[in-house]
Amino acid sequence: MAVAFYNLNAESGLKKLDEYLLTRSYITGYQASKDDITVYSALSKAPSTEYVNVCRWYHHIDALLRLSGVSGEGQGVKVEGSVSITVESIATPPVADTKASAAEDDDDDVDLFGEETEEEKKAAEERAAAMKASGKKKESGKSSVLLDVKPWDDETDMKKLEEAVRSVQMEGLVWGASKLVPVGYGIKKMQIMLTIVDDLHSTRYRALGFPSVGNS
Repeated sequence: MAVAFYNLNAESGLKKLDEYLLTRSYITGYQASKDDITVYSALSKAPSTEYVNVCRWYHHIDALLRLSGVSGEGQGVKVEGSVSITVESIATPPVADTKASAAEDDDDDVDLFGEETEEEKKAAEERAAAMKASGKKKESGKSSVLLDVKPWDDETDMKKLEEAVRSVQMEGLVWGASKLVPVGYGIKKMQIMLTIVDDLHSTRYRALGFPSVGNS
């Protein structure tokens, strides 16, 4: 016996459909089919969330149509009193334009790895010569160092200690920010950032020659 629905865009029709889908995932059978598409196309818009079962089913069919289409044949459902749409027109997603794809494939036939022409070789040689003539010296790398400076005891004047540390000046050395960090028993150590040019100095900062205001 064929399944039939009436006036699905009215409250009475939606209520009947909602009751029908209470125990079913699809209109007929155990997979999406053209019967689902027939009912889906008869609805003029997405159903209200008031009709829980219809709403669930509708969005499921809508997702299938967007992703892969519906291929099941169904059992021949009937819908009366609603605008119908040809099932075949929406059951399968549209096929991409093969002519456009073929035109794009023609562009891919360009040989990007063909033999280099004499003009291309000459241009490459000229670019290489220009780069060599520019003679730009490679910029030396720089290193950032976080230096710990510890006082002899809690009576050491940390301000003077910092002044003594910063008094060390040499090419390629730049002092940065500093802060005091507690180490215990009321004693604080000083942490200070410095940047050095690698080609001019070693990162072994003990060789920088600090004055003997505190030990580090």
